[in-house]
Amino acid sequence: MRLIIDVMSGDADALEAIKGALRAKEELKVDITLVGDEKVVTDALDSLSTKADDSLKIVSSQSVVTMEDDYLVVIKSKKDSSMSVGLNLLKNGEGDAFISTGNTGALVAGASLIVRKIKGIKAAAIGAVIPLGKPMLLIDAGANVNPNAETMRQFAIMGSVYMKKMFDIDSPRVALINNGTEETKGGELQRETYALLKETKGINFIGNMEGRDVVNNVCDVLVADGYTGNIMLKMIEGFGKFMSKTLKSMFKKNLKTIIGALFLKKEAYNLKKSMDYTEYGGAPLLGVLAPVIKAHGNSGEKGVFSACRQAKIFVESGVIGEITELAAALREERKTSQKEVSENE
Repeated sequence: MRLIIDVMSGDADALEAIKGALRAKEELKVDITLVGDEKVVTDALDSLSTKADDSLKIVSSQSVVTMEDDYLVVIKSKKDSSMSVGLNLLKNGEGDAFISTGNTGALVAGASLIVRKIKGIKAAAIGAVIPLGKPMLLIDAGANVNPNAETMRQFAIMGSVYMKKMFDIDSPRVALINNGTEETKGGELQRETYALLKETKGINFIGNMEGRDVVNNVCDVLVADGYTGNIMLKMIEGFGKFMSKTLKSMFKKNLKTIIGALFLKKEAYNLKKSMDYTEYGGAPLLGVLAPVIKAHGNSGEKGVFSACRQAKIFVESGVIGEITELAAALREERKTSQKEVSENE
């Protein structure tokens, strides 16, 4: 298996991404293609006493998609960027998965237009695993701020497949984030989505879920529009950092708390780990024809390594194949429905 890694687009230094890639190469037993400025990559490898070979390739790129760039630059003015070059390598079969820490909008646009969406899927969605002990997938976590109800239904289907395949959950519980549990709650989008999800065969829809229940293991897949989902994700990440900082400060307060910390060291570590988004490393872009992983923008060595681990499992899972089959079934369902409507007119 070969993983293609964009080492230039994130907020962290390219060296950190390369360290994570090298760790993945050794521990996960995968081949790696590093995409970026050739001199930067070569200098980084030299500093780590490592040389490129058949299992560690360098593919040169000339520009970088910044966090401030318009999302379409990856297919327009920056076709020579590390992100665009990496996506084209994936499209051409020169790797099994692509990982980037870069601009989310550009990555979604690039993956959708270069790698291409699965036929029948209206929009690719970011599926972020929420790090609150037991895994829960939040979909969409930022790719689509104005989806329609049918697109939201596809999010639910793709998320259900992902949790079934990746976490071995037989019948993932699917919930719709809303401002109340009643069926009539929310705006037009939420009410229309609820009606569709209730009728959708093959998913275990349990209804609406309020924000306060996110931490209570109420569901396995939480469906949201990208605007709401991204705000939720960033808030949860921020809360995790706050909790870690608070615990650290509390345990260092005085001699009594320092002694107490010694007895609680293992429990405190497990709590911190359960809320650390770098443990999962990256969010899959569901709905495209090949595995694309969006890693956190400031991912260092650990975050990039975890994203590589996520990518390897994703490739082996069969998620894309099952989503492709379900998308084909949805197309047939729509054709049948349209035919019936036409015959009745």
